[in-house]
Amino acid sequence: MLKIAILIWVMLGTAVAGTAVTAVLAAGIASDSMRAIPLAALAGFVVAMPLSYFVAAKIARDPSSKRIA
Repeated sequence: MLKIAILIWVMLGTAVAGTAVTAVLAAGIASDSMRAIPLAALAGFVVAMPLSYFVAAKIARDPSSKRIA
């Protein structure tokens, strides 16, 4: 399940970080953009970690995702 969570984190982290950076830019907080934009991106990647774990757990629990051996 960890491998699935890492793959999901890469995709979800990019989406959440991009959303956070867009929110910072849209809110006008970027007056100190050298600090606000990287912090928003980092926060997005950190927030995506537990989310990706929960999504991976749901995928692993789904009975329709079982492999046929």
